[in-house]
Amino acid sequence: MNKLLLISLLSFFILSSYSQEDERYVAETDPLVLEKLEKWQDLKFGLLMHWGPYSQWGVVESWSICAEDVGWCRRTDPDYIRYKENYENLQTMFNPTGFDPARWARAAKKAGMKYVIFTTKHHDGFCMFDTKLTDYRITGPKTPFHTDPRANVAREIFNAFRAEGFWTGAYFSKPDWHSEYYWWPNFATPDRNANYNIKAYPERWENFVQYTHGQILELLSGDYGPMDILWLDGGWVRKRTDEEVRREITSGEYDFSRVQNQDIRMDELVVKAREKQPGLIVVDRAVYGKNQNYLTPENRVPAHALPYPWESCIIAGGSWSWVPEAKYMTGRQAIQLLVDIVVKGGNLLLNIAPGPQGQWHDGAYVLLNEIGDWMKVNSEAIYGTRALAPFKEGKVAISGKGSQTIYIYYMAAEGEKMPEQISMTSFSLPAGSKVKMLGTQGNLKWQKKENGFVLYLPESLGKTPPSEYVWVFKVIY
Repeated sequence: MNKLLLISLLSFFILSSYSQEDERYVAETDPLVLEKLEKWQDLKFGLLMHWGPYSQWGVVESWSICAEDVGWCRRTDPDYIRYKENYENLQTMFNPTGFDPARWARAAKKAGMKYVIFTTKHHDGFCMFDTKLTDYRITGPKTPFHTDPRANVAREIFNAFRAEGFWTGAYFSKPDWHSEYYWWPNFATPDRNANYNIKAYPERWENFVQYTHGQILELLSGDYGPMDILWLDGGWVRKRTDEEVRREITSGEYDFSRVQNQDIRMDELVVKAREKQPGLIVVDRAVYGKNQNYLTPENRVPAHALPYPWESCIIAGGSWSWVPEAKYMTGRQAIQLLVDIVVKGGNLLLNIAPGPQGQWHDGAYVLLNEIGDWMKVNSEAIYGTRALAPFKEGKVAISGKGSQTIYIYYMAAEGEKMPEQISMTSFSLPAGSKVKMLGTQGNLKWQKKENGFVLYLPESLGKTPPSEYVWVFKVIY
Protein backbone atom coordinates (compact mmCIF):
# COMPACT_ATOMS: atom_id res chain seq x y z
CA MET A 1 0.00 0.00 0.00
CA ASN A 2 1.51 3.36 -0.96
CA LYS A 3 2.11 6.05 1.67
CA LEU A 4 -0.53 8.46 0.34
CA LEU A 5 -3.27 5.83 0.48
CA LEU A 6 -2.19 4.83 3.98
CA ILE A 7 -2.28 8.44 5.18
CA SER A 8 -5.70 8.99 3.60
CA LEU A 9 -7.16 5.87 5.19
CA LEU A 10 -5.76 6.82 8.58
CA SER A 11 -7.39 10.26 8.30
CA PHE A 12 -10.68 8.67 7.27
CA PHE A 13 -10.77 6.24 10.19
CA ILE A 14 -9.96 8.91 12.75
CA LEU A 15 -12.49 11.36 11.32
CA SER A 16 -15.09 8.60 11.18
CA SER A 17 -14.58 7.87 14.87
CA TYR A 18 -16.43 11.06 15.82
CA SER A 19 -19.79 9.44 15.16
CA GLN A 20 -21.65 11.55 17.71
CA GLU A 21 -20.54 14.77 16.03
CA ASP A 22 -21.28 13.32 12.60
CA GLU A 23 -24.88 12.63 13.61
CA ARG A 24 -25.42 16.35 14.12
CA TYR A 25 -24.76 17.33 10.52
CA VAL A 26 -26.85 16.76 7.42
CA ALA A 27 -24.90 16.94 4.18
CA GLU A 28 -26.03 19.28 1.42
CA THR A 29 -27.18 17.78 -1.90
CA ASP A 30 -27.31 20.85 -4.17
CA PRO A 31 -24.25 20.46 -6.46
CA LEU A 32 -23.73 24.23 -6.72
CA VAL A 33 -23.68 24.56 -2.94
CA LEU A 34 -21.35 21.58 -2.57
CA GLU A 35 -18.94 23.15 -5.05
CA LYS A 36 -19.07 26.44 -3.20
CA LEU A 37 -18.59 24.77 0.20
CA GLU A 38 -15.44 23.09 -1.07
CA LYS A 39 -14.08 26.46 -2.18
CA TRP A 40 -15.14 28.06 1.11
CA GLN A 41 -13.12 25.43 2.98
CA ASP A 42 -10.06 26.63 1.05
CA LEU A 43 -10.48 30.23 2.29
CA LYS A 44 -9.74 29.38 5.96
CA PHE A 45 -9.79 32.91 7.40
CA GLY A 46 -12.65 35.41 7.58
CA LEU A 47 -13.81 38.58 9.31
CA LEU A 48 -17.01 38.95 11.35
CA MET A 49 -18.28 42.41 12.35
CA HIS A 50 -20.97 43.17 14.93
CA TRP A 51 -22.09 46.76 14.59
CA GLY A 52 -25.19 48.72 15.54
CA PRO A 53 -26.39 51.66 17.62
CA TYR A 54 -25.56 49.71 20.80
CA SER A 55 -21.92 50.62 20.09
CA GLN A 56 -22.67 54.14 21.36
CA TRP A 57 -23.07 52.80 24.87
CA GLY A 58 -20.29 50.25 24.53
CA VAL A 59 -22.64 47.49 25.71
CA VAL A 60 -23.33 43.97 24.56
CA GLU A 61 -25.19 43.78 21.26
CA SER A 62 -28.98 43.53 21.76
CA TRP A 63 -28.96 41.34 24.86
CA SER A 64 -29.36 44.09 27.44
CA ILE A 65 -33.01 44.52 26.33
CA CYS A 66 -33.69 40.83 26.89
CA ALA A 67 -35.31 40.20 30.29
CA GLU A 68 -33.58 36.90 31.01
CA ASP A 69 -31.65 36.75 34.27
CA VAL A 70 -28.24 35.89 32.84
CA GLY A 71 -24.92 37.67 32.86
CA TRP A 72 -24.87 39.18 29.40
CA CYS A 73 -28.34 40.74 29.92
CA ARG A 74 -27.45 42.83 32.98
CA ARG A 75 -28.53 46.48 32.94
CA THR A 76 -27.35 49.37 35.08
CA ASP A 77 -30.85 50.90 35.07
CA PRO A 78 -33.24 48.87 37.27
CA ASP A 79 -36.25 50.19 35.32
CA TYR A 80 -36.56 47.82 32.36
CA ILE A 81 -39.20 49.82 30.47
CA ARG A 82 -37.18 53.03 30.71
CA TYR A 83 -33.98 51.21 29.73
CA LYS A 84 -35.56 49.65 26.67
CA GLU A 85 -36.98 53.01 25.54
CA ASN A 86 -33.57 54.66 25.94
CA TYR A 87 -31.91 51.79 24.07
CA GLU A 88 -34.25 52.11 21.12
CA ASN A 89 -33.75 55.88 21.20
CA LEU A 90 -30.09 55.30 20.36
CA GLN A 91 -31.28 55.29 16.74
CA THR A 92 -31.79 59.06 16.95
CA MET A 93 -28.11 59.62 17.85
CA PHE A 94 -26.43 57.10 15.58
CA ASN A 95 -24.20 59.09 13.23
CA PRO A 96 -21.01 57.11 12.39
CA THR A 97 -19.38 59.77 10.20
CA GLY A 98 -15.95 58.11 10.54
CA PHE A 99 -17.19 55.05 8.63
CA ASP A 100 -14.46 53.88 6.22
CA PRO A 101 -15.10 50.33 4.97
CA ALA A 102 -12.34 50.54 2.35
CA ARG A 103 -9.76 50.87 5.14
CA TRP A 104 -11.24 47.86 6.93
CA ALA A 105 -11.11 45.83 3.72
CA ARG A 106 -7.46 46.74 3.06
CA ALA A 107 -6.45 45.81 6.62
CA ALA A 108 -8.34 42.52 6.47
CA LYS A 109 -6.80 41.66 3.11
CA LYS A 110 -3.30 42.39 4.43
CA ALA A 111 -3.99 39.98 7.29
CA GLY A 112 -4.87 37.27 4.79
CA MET A 113 -8.62 37.20 5.39
CA LYS A 114 -10.69 35.99 2.46
CA TYR A 115 -14.35 36.54 3.40
CA VAL A 116 -16.47 38.88 5.49
CA ILE A 117 -19.70 38.34 7.46
CA PHE A 118 -21.49 41.54 8.46
CA THR A 119 -24.39 41.94 10.92
CA THR A 120 -27.16 43.35 8.74
CA LYS A 121 -29.58 42.90 11.68
CA HIS A 122 -29.03 41.63 15.22
CA HIS A 123 -31.71 40.45 17.67
CA ASP A 124 -32.68 44.02 18.63
CA GLY A 125 -34.15 44.41 15.13
CA PHE A 126 -32.16 47.48 14.10
CA CYS A 127 -31.33 47.12 10.42
CA MET A 128 -27.93 48.14 9.09
CA PHE A 129 -29.28 48.08 5.55
CA ASP A 130 -31.93 49.97 3.60
CA THR A 131 -34.88 47.71 4.26
CA LYS A 132 -38.26 48.93 3.04
CA LEU A 133 -40.11 46.97 5.72
CA THR A 134 -39.32 49.04 8.84
CA ASP A 135 -38.11 52.52 9.78
CA TYR A 136 -35.98 51.03 12.54
CA ARG A 137 -32.93 51.17 10.30
CA ILE A 138 -29.79 53.15 9.69
CA THR A 139 -31.35 54.74 6.60
CA GLY A 140 -34.53 55.61 8.49
CA PRO A 141 -35.61 59.25 8.99
CA LYS A 142 -34.95 59.08 12.75
CA THR A 143 -31.30 58.15 12.21
CA PRO A 144 -29.00 61.19 11.66
CA PHE A 145 -26.72 59.18 9.36
CA HIS A 146 -29.56 58.59 6.89
CA THR A 147 -28.60 61.77 4.99
CA ASP A 148 -25.04 60.56 4.41
CA PRO A 149 -24.47 59.12 0.91
CA ARG A 150 -22.90 56.07 2.63
CA ALA A 151 -25.95 55.50 4.84
CA ASN A 152 -26.69 52.04 3.45
CA VAL A 153 -23.67 50.71 5.31
CA ALA A 154 -24.28 47.04 4.47
CA ARG A 155 -24.06 47.82 0.76
CA GLU A 156 -20.96 49.97 1.29
CA ILE A 157 -19.24 47.23 3.30
CA PHE A 158 -20.05 44.46 0.83
CA ASN A 159 -18.87 46.58 -2.11
CA ALA A 160 -15.65 47.63 -0.37
CA PHE A 161 -14.71 44.07 0.52
CA ARG A 162 -15.64 42.66 -2.89
CA ALA A 163 -13.33 45.28 -4.41
CA GLU A 164 -10.50 43.60 -2.46
CA GLY A 165 -11.50 40.13 -3.68
CA PHE A 166 -13.48 38.99 -0.63
CA TRP A 167 -16.44 36.66 -0.47
CA THR A 168 -19.37 38.35 1.28
CA GLY A 169 -21.88 37.05 3.78
CA ALA A 170 -24.92 38.58 5.47
CA TYR A 171 -25.43 37.88 9.17
CA PHE A 172 -29.17 38.10 9.89
CA SER A 173 -30.99 37.54 13.17
CA LYS A 174 -34.14 35.43 12.84
CA PRO A 175 -35.66 36.72 16.10
CA ASP A 176 -36.51 40.43 16.00
CA TRP A 177 -37.16 42.09 19.35
CA HIS A 178 -38.38 45.32 17.76
CA SER A 179 -41.02 43.75 15.53
CA GLU A 180 -44.55 43.78 16.94
CA TYR A 181 -44.99 40.43 15.23
CA TYR A 182 -42.33 38.88 17.46
CA TRP A 183 -42.48 40.88 20.67
CA TRP A 184 -46.09 42.02 20.71
CA PRO A 185 -46.53 45.15 22.90
CA ASN A 186 -49.77 43.59 24.20
CA PHE A 187 -47.68 41.32 26.45
CA ALA A 188 -44.56 41.45 28.60
CA THR A 189 -41.26 40.18 27.18
CA PRO A 190 -40.03 37.58 29.68
CA ASP A 191 -37.28 36.09 27.55
CA ARG A 192 -35.76 35.85 24.05
CA ASN A 193 -38.72 34.04 22.49
CA ALA A 194 -41.87 35.29 20.80
CA ASN A 195 -43.91 36.65 23.71
CA TYR A 196 -47.34 35.41 22.64
CA ASN A 197 -48.95 32.06 21.99
CA ILE A 198 -48.23 31.40 18.32
CA LYS A 199 -50.95 28.76 18.09
CA ALA A 200 -53.51 31.22 19.44
CA TYR A 201 -52.43 34.02 17.07
CA PRO A 202 -51.38 32.34 13.82
CA GLU A 203 -52.05 35.45 11.70
CA ARG A 204 -49.59 37.49 13.76
CA TRP A 205 -46.92 34.81 13.40
CA GLU A 206 -47.54 34.59 9.66
CA ASN A 207 -46.92 38.34 9.48
CA PHE A 208 -43.58 37.73 11.16
CA VAL A 209 -42.70 34.94 8.76
CA GLN A 210 -43.46 37.16 5.77
CA TYR A 211 -41.50 40.05 7.34
CA THR A 212 -38.46 37.80 7.86
CA HIS A 213 -38.61 36.34 4.36
CA GLY A 214 -39.05 39.81 2.90
CA GLN A 215 -35.99 41.26 4.62
CA ILE A 216 -33.73 38.35 3.72
CA LEU A 217 -34.80 38.48 0.08
CA GLU A 218 -34.07 42.22 0.07
CA LEU A 219 -30.49 41.43 1.10
CA LEU A 220 -30.17 38.87 -1.68
CA SER A 221 -31.45 41.24 -4.36
CA GLY A 222 -30.40 44.31 -6.26
CA ASP A 223 -28.38 46.74 -4.20
CA TYR A 224 -26.30 44.23 -2.27
CA GLY A 225 -24.65 42.37 -5.14
CA PRO A 226 -23.66 38.71 -5.33
CA MET A 227 -23.89 37.09 -1.88
CA ASP A 228 -21.92 33.99 -0.96
CA ILE A 229 -23.18 33.19 2.54
CA LEU A 230 -26.43 33.73 4.45
CA TRP A 231 -25.40 33.46 8.12
CA LEU A 232 -28.52 33.15 10.29
CA ASP A 233 -28.45 33.57 14.07
CA GLY A 234 -31.01 32.93 16.80
CA GLY A 235 -31.29 29.17 16.66
CA TRP A 236 -34.27 29.09 19.04
CA VAL A 237 -36.38 30.33 16.12
CA ARG A 238 -36.94 27.00 14.44
CA LYS A 239 -39.50 24.37 13.62
CA ARG A 240 -40.44 22.06 16.51
CA THR A 241 -43.08 19.40 17.01
CA ASP A 242 -45.23 19.49 20.16
CA GLU A 243 -43.20 16.57 21.50
CA GLU A 244 -39.92 18.43 20.90
CA VAL A 245 -41.29 21.48 22.74
CA ARG A 246 -42.27 19.35 25.75
CA ARG A 247 -38.93 17.56 25.76
CA GLU A 248 -36.90 20.80 25.63
CA ILE A 249 -38.86 22.37 28.47
CA THR A 250 -38.71 19.34 30.77
CA SER A 251 -35.07 18.56 30.02
CA GLY A 252 -33.92 21.92 31.35
CA GLU A 253 -31.91 22.42 28.17
CA TYR A 254 -32.81 26.11 28.21
CA ASP A 255 -32.88 28.70 30.98
CA PHE A 256 -36.09 30.23 29.63
CA SER A 257 -39.60 28.82 29.65
CA ARG A 258 -41.49 29.95 26.58
CA VAL A 259 -40.18 27.41 24.08
CA GLN A 260 -42.57 27.23 21.13
CA ASN A 261 -42.71 25.99 17.59
CA GLN A 262 -41.27 29.15 16.00
CA ASP A 263 -41.38 27.85 12.45
CA ILE A 264 -40.37 30.44 9.83
CA ARG A 265 -40.46 27.82 7.04
CA MET A 266 -36.73 27.67 6.42
CA ASP A 267 -36.98 25.10 3.62
CA GLU A 268 -39.23 27.44 1.66
CA LEU A 269 -37.02 30.44 2.42
CA VAL A 270 -33.85 28.67 1.28
CA VAL A 271 -35.45 27.73 -2.05
CA LYS A 272 -36.43 31.37 -2.63
CA ALA A 273 -32.99 32.58 -1.52
CA ARG A 274 -31.16 30.30 -3.95
CA GLU A 275 -33.42 31.36 -6.79
CA LYS A 276 -31.88 34.79 -6.31
CA GLN A 277 -28.37 33.59 -5.39
CA PRO A 278 -27.67 30.14 -6.90
CA GLY A 279 -25.20 28.11 -4.86
CA LEU A 280 -25.75 30.28 -1.76
CA ILE A 281 -24.24 28.76 1.40
CA VAL A 282 -26.85 28.89 4.16
CA VAL A 283 -25.81 28.65 7.80
CA ASP A 284 -28.90 28.20 9.98
CA ARG A 285 -26.82 28.23 13.14
CA ALA A 286 -27.48 25.68 15.88
CA VAL A 287 -30.42 24.17 14.00
CA TYR A 288 -29.80 20.55 13.10
CA GLY A 289 -30.78 19.84 9.52
CA LYS A 290 -30.04 20.39 5.87
CA ASN A 291 -30.08 24.20 6.10
CA GLN A 292 -26.95 24.33 8.27
CA ASN A 293 -24.35 23.94 5.52
CA TYR A 294 -21.49 24.38 7.95
CA LEU A 295 -21.29 24.40 11.73
CA THR A 296 -20.14 27.35 13.82
CA PRO A 297 -18.73 26.55 17.27
CA GLU A 298 -18.75 29.89 19.10
CA ASN A 299 -15.70 31.21 20.95
CA ARG A 300 -14.21 27.74 21.12
CA VAL A 301 -12.17 25.33 19.04
CA PRO A 302 -13.14 21.64 18.85
CA ALA A 303 -10.67 19.30 20.53
CA HIS A 304 -10.40 17.20 17.38
CA ALA A 305 -10.85 17.48 13.63
CA LEU A 306 -14.50 17.29 12.60
CA PRO A 307 -15.80 15.33 9.60
CA TYR A 308 -17.83 18.15 8.09
CA PRO A 309 -17.39 21.82 7.14
CA TRP A 310 -17.03 24.05 10.19
CA GLU A 311 -15.90 27.47 11.33
CA SER A 312 -15.01 28.80 14.79
CA CYS A 313 -16.32 32.34 15.28
CA ILE A 314 -14.13 34.00 17.90
CA ILE A 315 -13.84 37.44 19.49
CA ALA A 316 -10.59 39.25 18.65
CA GLY A 317 -10.88 41.82 21.42
CA GLY A 318 -13.20 42.72 24.28
CA SER A 319 -16.61 41.63 23.07
CA TRP A 320 -18.66 40.79 19.99
CA SER A 321 -19.73 44.44 20.08
CA TRP A 322 -17.53 47.51 20.53
CA VAL A 323 -16.40 48.32 24.06
CA PRO A 324 -14.26 51.34 24.98
CA GLU A 325 -11.18 49.62 26.42
CA ALA A 326 -11.08 46.44 24.34
CA LYS A 327 -7.98 44.32 24.86
CA TYR A 328 -7.09 42.41 21.70
CA MET A 329 -5.46 39.01 21.59
CA THR A 330 -1.77 39.03 20.79
CA GLY A 331 -0.36 38.15 17.39
CA ARG A 332 0.98 34.93 18.84
CA GLN A 333 -2.43 33.97 20.21
CA ALA A 334 -4.21 34.76 16.94
CA ILE A 335 -1.72 32.97 14.68
CA GLN A 336 -1.58 29.85 16.83
CA LEU A 337 -5.39 29.92 17.02
CA LEU A 338 -5.61 30.06 13.23
CA VAL A 339 -3.18 27.16 12.83
CA ASP A 340 -4.96 25.07 15.49
CA ILE A 341 -8.25 25.50 13.62
CA VAL A 342 -6.81 24.94 10.16
CA VAL A 343 -5.05 21.68 11.03
CA LYS A 344 -8.38 20.38 12.32
CA GLY A 345 -10.02 21.20 9.00
CA GLY A 346 -11.90 24.32 10.05
CA ASN A 347 -12.04 28.03 9.24
CA LEU A 348 -11.44 30.93 11.64
CA LEU A 349 -13.99 33.76 11.62
CA LEU A 350 -12.40 36.52 13.72
CA ASN A 351 -14.73 39.21 15.09
CA ILE A 352 -13.76 42.89 15.14
CA ALA A 353 -16.38 45.44 16.21
CA PRO A 354 -16.63 48.99 14.83
CA GLY A 355 -17.33 51.77 17.31
CA PRO A 356 -19.95 54.55 17.50
CA GLN A 357 -18.16 56.68 14.90
CA GLY A 358 -17.67 53.72 12.56
CA GLN A 359 -14.01 53.16 13.39
CA TRP A 360 -11.98 50.23 14.68
CA HIS A 361 -9.70 50.38 17.69
CA ASP A 362 -6.06 50.90 16.81
CA GLY A 363 -5.43 47.53 18.44
CA ALA A 364 -7.41 45.81 15.70
CA TYR A 365 -5.09 47.18 13.02
CA VAL A 366 -2.01 46.24 15.05
CA LEU A 367 -3.28 42.68 15.37
CA LEU A 368 -4.14 42.34 11.68
CA ASN A 369 -0.75 43.76 10.66
CA GLU A 370 1.02 41.18 12.81
CA ILE A 371 -1.03 38.33 11.36
CA GLY A 372 -0.33 39.70 7.88
CA ASP A 373 3.42 39.68 8.46
CA TRP A 374 3.24 36.00 9.37
CA MET A 375 0.98 35.21 6.42
CA LYS A 376 3.44 36.77 3.95
CA VAL A 377 5.77 33.89 4.72
CA ASN A 378 3.39 31.07 5.57
CA SER A 379 0.02 31.60 3.84
CA GLU A 380 0.49 28.63 1.50
CA ALA A 381 0.27 26.40 4.59
CA ILE A 382 -3.14 27.89 5.42
CA TYR A 383 -5.17 28.18 2.22
CA GLY A 384 -6.44 25.07 0.51
CA THR A 385 -5.19 22.65 3.16
CA ARG A 386 -7.15 19.78 4.66
CA ALA A 387 -6.98 17.96 7.98
CA LEU A 388 -4.49 15.12 8.12
CA ALA A 389 -4.53 12.64 10.98
CA PRO A 390 -3.29 12.74 13.71
CA PHE A 391 -3.52 16.57 13.33
CA LYS A 392 -1.50 17.49 16.45
CA GLU A 393 1.05 16.02 18.80
CA GLY A 394 2.14 18.41 21.50
CA LYS A 395 3.48 21.58 19.86
CA VAL A 396 3.66 19.94 16.42
CA ALA A 397 0.75 19.91 13.97
CA ILE A 398 0.32 18.72 10.39
CA SER A 399 -1.99 19.27 7.43
CA GLY A 400 -2.10 18.14 3.83
CA LYS A 401 -2.60 19.79 0.46
CA GLY A 402 -3.25 17.90 -2.74
CA SER A 403 -1.62 14.53 -3.22
CA GLN A 404 2.04 15.34 -2.60
CA THR A 405 2.35 18.08 0.03
CA ILE A 406 2.35 17.99 3.81
CA TYR A 407 2.90 20.97 6.13
CA ILE A 408 4.46 20.66 9.58
CA TYR A 409 3.78 23.47 12.07
CA TYR A 410 5.73 24.06 15.26
CA MET A 411 3.82 26.22 17.75
CA ALA A 412 6.43 27.94 19.85
CA ALA A 413 5.84 28.71 23.51
CA GLU A 414 6.12 32.30 24.68
CA GLY A 415 9.74 33.37 24.26
CA GLU A 416 10.85 29.97 23.01
CA LYS A 417 13.81 29.79 20.64
CA MET A 418 13.80 27.42 17.69
CA PRO A 419 14.70 23.89 18.85
CA GLU A 420 17.47 21.81 17.31
CA GLN A 421 14.99 19.18 16.18
CA ILE A 422 11.27 18.58 15.76
CA SER A 423 9.76 15.14 16.05
CA MET A 424 6.53 13.17 16.04
CA THR A 425 5.91 9.61 17.15
CA SER A 426 2.37 9.30 15.80
CA PHE A 427 3.10 10.20 12.18
CA SER A 428 5.93 9.50 9.77
CA LEU A 429 6.89 11.18 6.52
CA PRO A 430 6.77 9.21 3.25
CA ALA A 431 10.10 7.80 2.13
CA GLY A 432 12.07 10.14 -0.11
CA SER A 433 10.36 13.29 1.18
CA LYS A 434 12.10 16.62 0.80
CA VAL A 435 11.60 19.14 3.60
CA LYS A 436 12.22 22.89 3.65
CA MET A 437 11.24 25.67 6.02
CA LEU A 438 8.90 28.25 4.51
CA GLY A 439 10.70 31.53 4.01
CA THR A 440 14.11 29.88 3.60
CA GLN A 441 16.13 28.13 0.92
CA GLY A 442 17.51 24.61 0.91
CA ASN A 443 16.34 21.26 2.15
CA LEU A 444 16.58 20.10 5.75
CA LYS A 445 17.76 16.77 7.06
CA TRP A 446 15.22 14.40 8.52
CA GLN A 447 15.26 10.82 9.70
CA LYS A 448 12.62 8.14 9.86
CA LYS A 449 12.30 6.52 13.28
CA GLU A 450 10.64 3.27 14.29
CA ASN A 451 7.64 5.38 15.31
CA GLY A 452 7.52 8.70 13.53
CA PHE A 453 10.29 11.03 12.36
CA VAL A 454 12.84 13.59 13.48
CA LEU A 455 13.50 16.83 11.60
CA TYR A 456 16.88 18.47 12.24
CA LEU A 457 17.12 22.27 12.30
CA PRO A 458 20.48 24.02 11.85
CA GLU A 459 21.46 26.67 14.38
CA SER A 460 21.46 29.34 11.66
CA LEU A 461 17.68 29.06 11.25
CA GLY A 462 17.09 29.84 14.90
CA LYS A 463 19.23 32.98 14.73
CA THR A 464 17.15 34.58 11.97
CA PRO A 465 13.78 32.79 11.73
CA PRO A 466 11.64 33.94 8.78
CA SER A 467 8.56 34.42 10.99
CA GLU A 468 7.44 34.33 14.60
CA TYR A 469 5.16 32.22 16.80
CA VAL A 470 4.62 29.29 14.42
CA TRP A 471 7.40 27.87 12.22
CA VAL A 472 6.22 25.99 9.16
CA PHE A 473 7.94 23.27 7.14
CA LYS A 474 6.84 22.08 3.71
CA VAL A 475 7.15 18.42 2.82
CA ILE A 476 7.10 17.31 -0.82
CA TYR A 477 6.94 13.60 -1.55
